[in-house]
Amino acid sequence: MNAKPADFTSAVQGVISPLIPTLARAHRAMSQELLRDTGLSAGQELIVMRLFDSPPRSQAELTRWLGVEPPTTAKMLSRMEKAGIVERVPSETDRRVTLVSLTAEGRAIYERVQNLWGDLERVTVAGLTPAEVQQLERLVRHMLSNLQDGQGTPASC
Repeated sequence: MNAKPADFTSAVQGVISPLIPTLARAHRAMSQELLRDTGLSAGQELIVMRLFDSPPRSQAELTRWLGVEPPTTAKMLSRMEKAGIVERVPSETDRRVTLVSLTAEGRAIYERVQNLWGDLERVTVAGLTPAEVQQLERLVRHMLSNLQDGQGTPASC
């Protein structure tokens, strides 16, 4: 079943803010569709890309990088570990830290994941000119900065 995400833009004040969650859900759904044959779920490909050319990362660091809650990361990594994509080992220097790295199988699917991410990018920006893609990137980065830096708090607008 390929249900379209709800577009509730007419029910909410504003133009951009209501579009963002709709866009995010549609992007995630397309990501999931493209990843279907890899054994990965949407979001797990980010872990594969993050770990490919890096030393083992702590589970806490991956949680911060993903911007999710610790139980979400733990569940994601547990599934990936069960599938043989990552391994988790206690740190030799700090028993409180769990280090995560790709297994040989995880490393083997990296190129496939990277290609699928490229496909997702092409689908996402289809019909936009290179100049429009650059402008969109600039605008989205500006919005991210507004939200992350607190510059756009209602009191300062």
